[in-house]
Amino acid sequence: MTRILKNVRSLSTAPMTQTEVSVPVPWGEIRGKAWGPDHGRPVLCLHGWADNCGTFNTLIPLLPKECRYVAVDLAGHGLSSHRPPGVFYSFPSYVADIQRVVDTLRWRRFSILGHSMGGNIAGMFSALFPEMVEACVMLDSYGFLPTDPKDLPKIMRQGMDDMLRFEKEPEKSERVYTNEKAVERLLAANPTLSETSACNLLERGLVQVEGGVVFSRDFRINLKNIARISLEQSLELLSGIQAAVLVVLADEGFEKIFAEPDQKKFTSKLLQGYRHKNHSVVTVPGGHHVHLNNPEVVAPLVSEFLHSKVLSSTVRADGLTTKL
Repeated sequence: MTRILKNVRSLSTAPMTQTEVSVPVPWGEIRGKAWGPDHGRPVLCLHGWADNCGTFNTLIPLLPKECRYVAVDLAGHGLSSHRPPGVFYSFPSYVADIQRVVDTLRWRRFSILGHSMGGNIAGMFSALFPEMVEACVMLDSYGFLPTDPKDLPKIMRQGMDDMLRFEKEPEKSERVYTNEKAVERLLAANPTLSETSACNLLERGLVQVEGGVVFSRDFRINLKNIARISLEQSLELLSGIQAAVLVVLADEGFEKIFAEPDQKKFTSKLLQGYRHKNHSVVTVPGGHHVHLNNPEVVAPLVSEFLHSKVLSSTVRADGLTTKL
């Protein structure tokens, strides 16, 4: 991480202190980290699937110091509590969790920075609560993940079958790793990560047990998401977003290596929807975790966006914003 930051010193002149955050929820707590001044312009940071808030360790120190960044471990990830037995993980549930977090933080209006799945949660939240979101940055994410309606029965059935099968299987003890083997395991599963990036994620992705470490995330996040929406529904939600939006895509990212074949036909229509509303869509060189591996590629774009769309305005007593 130190070597990376030396290359981008022009973007950041002073270190940003970090503090741990904990928000109570009905089944436990949502944990996270905060950077920046207590009364800075609020930015909520949401990580991708199977990651945690460590995904922002290298990027946030390069962003505007006037903001207050709170990055959370989504439920079932990092150091946050797993959902109760029998409960599915889905985008609507994560959106409700975001409301719980910002209610506790007493944020009436804020911006969102989301990577991958975090960008999809950001898109849905911005559409459902448009009055609360000032600006939204989606990193290698389209804001929505449409599903062809003809595939819905099969996907929903598979997700339910997987959950019921998981519940019927006798409990299996977690596989215990050494720290070195855990890094190898994560890199094997995520070839877009650098070794340094893997170590950033494993700071919150491992739990110490007798004989070594185990991965902290809930196995159920691997099961099929049964709460799906169509392209038509996605575009309708997109049309309701009032926040300024910046979509930063990686040229070797999500669409190339992660998107299901049927989903790829939807991406151009989603991007057309953003452009139609005069939102910004840019592509940068790099893989799916470019914001973590090479933050100097992404930081100038996000910083300029936050300066122009957030920091150039002032907040009124009623929570609304006006341009300076």
